[in-house]
Amino acid sequence: MIIIPARLASTRFPQKVLADIGGLPMVVRTAKAVEHLDKVVVAADDEIIIKVCKEYGIDAMLTSTTHKSGTDRINECANILNLSDDELIINVQADEPFIEAEVVNSLMKKLQDLQSRKEPFIMGSCYNAINAEAAEDPNLVKVVLDEADNAIYFSRSKIPHNQGGGAKYFGHIGIYGFSKKSLNEFCQLKDAPIEDIEKLEQLRAIYHQKKITMLKVASTGFGIDTKEDLERAIEIFL
Repeated sequence: MIIIPARLASTRFPQKVLADIGGLPMVVRTAKAVEHLDKVVVAADDEIIIKVCKEYGIDAMLTSTTHKSGTDRINECANILNLSDDELIINVQADEPFIEAEVVNSLMKKLQDLQSRKEPFIMGSCYNAINAEAAEDPNLVKVVLDEADNAIYFSRSKIPHNQGGGAKYFGHIGIYGFSKKSLNEFCQLKDAPIEDIEKLEQLRAIYHQKKITMLKVASTGFGIDTKEDLERAIEIFL
């Protein structure tokens, strides 16, 4: 199942999930980009989003307005739907309208493989190679990996620091995959001090010594956080 958390309020770009992109609201365009892969549900915090989604034939569910994160929101949705513990859930961000279906499908297959081999994981996500200039952008989250492509750390800072030369930089792509059981587990973990410092909730898992499996993909899509991002995305993709 694919669940898209959608929050109406946004500090930098109010109501961005409803912004028009080529004649479709952003959240609708995101849902339509992946709806052929699996069942899609939008987990919204406002009836306005529900109404818009239904106008375009997208299933949507009202969730609490008090959730700290999109992960908490999709967890509520998964619990309401009473999904089985081994159901795979892909969290696609509502502000990723140009995410490639191939990226989502690749993450699904990666997690299915881990399940079949009974490999432990709390979540899976994706990354791609970026250059040193892109790594300077604090809005682009960087990830450092171990030899098995598990995440060691995520940061808005440029990591690793290139003291010895030869650094390679990887950008985190904002898509997450869980089993229903691991999603519940993640949401029950205590908040980590570092996640509030970096404003990156995935650091909660690393703080509690949980494994985040990472998958390298080719992707040109990016999250839309500002009106400038939207203008750039429309110029590139439409």
